[in-house]
Amino acid sequence: MQRRSFISSTLGAALAFPLAPKVSVAETMPENLIRPKVLHKGDTVGVIASATAVSDPDHILRAKQVLDYLGLNLKLGRYVANGSGHKTRTVEERLANLHEMFSDDEVNAIFEIRGGYGSSQLLDGIDYDLIRQNPKIYVGFSDITAMHLAIHKYTGLVTFHGPVLLSSLTDYTVAHFQKALFETAPLGEVTNPIENKGIRPKHLLRTIHSGKAKGRLMGGNLSLISDLMGTPYEIDTNGKILFLEDTGERTYRIDRMLTQLRLAGKLQQAAGIIFGKCDSCQSKGYTWDYSLGEVLDNILGNLNIPVLYGLTIGHTPDKLTLPIGVEAELDADRGVLTILEAGVVG
Repeated sequence: MQRRSFISSTLGAALAFPLAPKVSVAETMPENLIRPKVLHKGDTVGVIASATAVSDPDHILRAKQVLDYLGLNLKLGRYVANGSGHKTRTVEERLANLHEMFSDDEVNAIFEIRGGYGSSQLLDGIDYDLIRQNPKIYVGFSDITAMHLAIHKYTGLVTFHGPVLLSSLTDYTVAHFQKALFETAPLGEVTNPIENKGIRPKHLLRTIHSGKAKGRLMGGNLSLISDLMGTPYEIDTNGKILFLEDTGERTYRIDRMLTQLRLAGKLQQAAGIIFGKCDSCQSKGYTWDYSLGEVLDNILGNLNIPVLYGLTIGHTPDKLTLPIGVEAELDADRGVLTILEAGVVG
């Protein structure tokens, strides 16, 4: 995911909501998962922007339209549209939005309005005890990967890698979103939508390495996972079904990030790997001329674990919603991921 330039801004006055204590490097992930409560029509959703801000009132309206369609009420974070700066609010403002939504008894779930850049700046200021004591559905993807990894690691909360409110919301995307958040049954088998463009499927699924594997789901945006290596928030892949996705990256950068994960042992520790569909990841004439398919085969094909390419899990109009931390099974030959446990409880 291409990183945009970031212009920091400062508050003119101290915020009423203070920064949370920094997390200790010695903290460990709780042994037991915490599942948030299922959503119902009429529930209230706190809308925040932990990464890039959304100041356009038309975008706020688009977010509200999504919640209206789902039968949910919107509660907008107080700094989402009206904080300092233009594209990115201060760390203090974004943390305040996050903490206020988790502590608000009227809020049943928290949706990110968009991704962009900047969520990793929040990680050492998050009050993880607050989140652990007030578990709620939390949804987003792309830059929000940083939030997923940190929150899950330090609270055990099942969070959801799924569309932000400004995502393209196809019928496929909405159906899987509703099933993940509004139903207490496990999602079961998920795969790409069955739709052809001529004689070929619209979404290519390719088996890079055959086989089946079980493990807990863990993953997100490759750029963010790479960025967090060497920090207290780096990804745990041991025995996991690791899913990765990205967009707009040249293939040499994909190679660089996957090589970093390989050298750190993160790929070898996984039980199975899914690399999401990435039509915009191309070499584009650089001196590095390997295609994305060649990069994936060269690095992931030699791991001797099941590896699947092409699942619609990231920057695609058709998008799955995946509960991070639950037990799942990957069948790389069939191109199917089976979610064996529910992400929410009644």
